[in-house]
Amino acid sequence: MSLLTEQIKASLTDKANPKKAMFFPRFFKSGPGEYGEGDLFLGVSVPEQRKIAKVVFREINFTEVEELLHDAYHEVRLTAIFILVYRYQKLKTDSDRKKLVDFYLSQLDYVNNWDLVDSSCHHILGHYYLHLEKDLFYELAETDHLWRQRVAMISSYYWIKRGYFDDALALAEKLLFHPHDLIHKAVGWMLREIGNKDFEVEMEFLRKHYTTMPRTALRYAIEKFDPSLRRLFLDGSFE
Repeated sequence: MSLLTEQIKASLTDKANPKKAMFFPRFFKSGPGEYGEGDLFLGVSVPEQRKIAKVVFREINFTEVEELLHDAYHEVRLTAIFILVYRYQKLKTDSDRKKLVDFYLSQLDYVNNWDLVDSSCHHILGHYYLHLEKDLFYELAETDHLWRQRVAMISSYYWIKRGYFDDALALAEKLLFHPHDLIHKAVGWMLREIGNKDFEVEMEFLRKHYTTMPRTALRYAIEKFDPSLRRLFLDGSFE
């Protein structure tokens, strides 16, 4: 372990909050059989992690980031994720962005909870692949791996915000009947974001699927609807 990674971990340990450390395992479902099984927590808040990441992201190298990403503690991995996002956002050339994207993809096994996914994939993969072929995301969606599938869906957030919906809708359709509610939430969230940009595009998708799609996905998708319209969808009586 390098001196810098030791300093980062020491800084995180210094900010540890025992009460948060007791709460986070329940919040991130790290018990036996749960999606975050075995994850460990220091009890460090996200703002504190971001502060540390902003101090070191320019000087740290990929080998050191990898050390952090492979750490047993959730906050150490999430701090590494913030470092990668801050680094990516400062890069000026496609070749440098490609190196970081390739590194990120090589480390997906350690982007292994919903906050690590949601804090990084759309900033990095979403940005890089905005005007490129999206085969990678369909391949990720077709894996039998919860976090890679969530990466596929949440990466589309970047495209949605810029008015590109086709791949987001196709990925939503592909993942719509996934067995896990974390994918239902991701799908519903992205549909809601599409609706924020173009209500009729979201409505067209919902007209086709709302009677059969998972309830959680539907609730997320229609969360911002007028209450009377939302009730029609929930009652199954929208025409």
